[in-house]
Amino acid sequence: MISYAKALELMREAAQTRALLPSETIKTETALGRITASAVHGQDAIPPFDNSSMDGYALASARASGAVSSPVTIPVLGTILAGDAPKCQAEAGAWRIMTGAPMPAGCDSVVPVENARDVDGGRAVEISSAVHEGDFVRSRGDDFAAGAEAVPAGVMLEPKHLMALAAVGAREVEVRRRPRLALIATGRELAPADKALAPGQIRDASSAFIAAECARLGWDFETHGVVADDENQFRARLELAADRGADIILTTGAVSMGDADFIPRILTDMGAEHVFHKVAIKPGRPVLFTEFRKGPWIFGLPGNPVSTVVGMRFFVRPFVRHIMGQSEEIPFRLRLAKKTAKPENLRCFFKARRTGNGQVEVLPGQASFLIHSMLASDCWAVLPEAGTEVMADQSIDIYEA
Repeated sequence: MISYAKALELMREAAQTRALLPSETIKTETALGRITASAVHGQDAIPPFDNSSMDGYALASARASGAVSSPVTIPVLGTILAGDAPKCQAEAGAWRIMTGAPMPAGCDSVVPVENARDVDGGRAVEISSAVHEGDFVRSRGDDFAAGAEAVPAGVMLEPKHLMALAAVGAREVEVRRRPRLALIATGRELAPADKALAPGQIRDASSAFIAAECARLGWDFETHGVVADDENQFRARLELAADRGADIILTTGAVSMGDADFIPRILTDMGAEHVFHKVAIKPGRPVLFTEFRKGPWIFGLPGNPVSTVVGMRFFVRPFVRHIMGQSEEIPFRLRLAKKTAKPENLRCFFKARRTGNGQVEVLPGQASFLIHSMLASDCWAVLPEAGTEVMADQSIDIYEA
């Protein structure tokens, strides 16, 4: 049995033995949730011209240099609206200007309308406060310089990124192909969610979670149903999933030490090489990671539902980040609300809830078969291997649920 840190290292090394998932170029407006394969650079400076950040009067600051000691009256030459072409400074004076309108040539500052007074029926403006070069002016390139990187490679595109790409005029973006995941659930005890339970059966909750989680993360997903602990049927479905182009095949159940836990042996018989099997964690210790040299990677997730969730969150998701060219996820830190017991020498991924004031509460009901306590959680509290308890107010790693 290896540590979780060693498991992460082995997954990273396994991903590095192959090329990243291939890229494709798509329209920017369809790229929400996709991972950039290369950095995106803009063409134009943003903003593309000097413009006013306020409604007011554009002028040369030197024209109002004496306004502090006594009011200065300056003729108004006209009005500039947002969307107008830049004006030339035909003569010394000020321009009435609206927010976003281009600064006229020869003007280097804007006096907000509330700091000025119209005189002579609006044909002139009186300034009675100090004016400095650059006041209320948004300069060309203040946001993005021409050719600057707008979004780096390896970023999941969120609405804020699409805003930036639209601003710099990026019509298309190169992204990684979506990862293709397939699922084979195992267990003769599993029944579909819409069927009445026969004696000895439970409903297949883990498959429902995996399908929904893949959809939420924007991964391509295909289920190959439930195998009732039939080795030949499992082999056939695994071969089908590989033939259909799965990058990663997920299995649930049959990876522990019971009489029906056949998956590790079958995979070895089929030529897969085990990267690791059993990790010092709670829950989900029997997790299996294996690979076919010229085929898919396999994650064998334990059958209990919370173990499946932990396997997806802390093994499958980090591995997908590697093959998509993303950086490793960085947890945030919160203080533990109260003393929490844990088993010695196991890293624990516990259902938890943020309580405010920089604290997190580990919830009751941590057994790997208990789904109801997940409904009250909004994060995962990660407790270190050493010790049998973690004291209140200790800072620990936290991951979003």
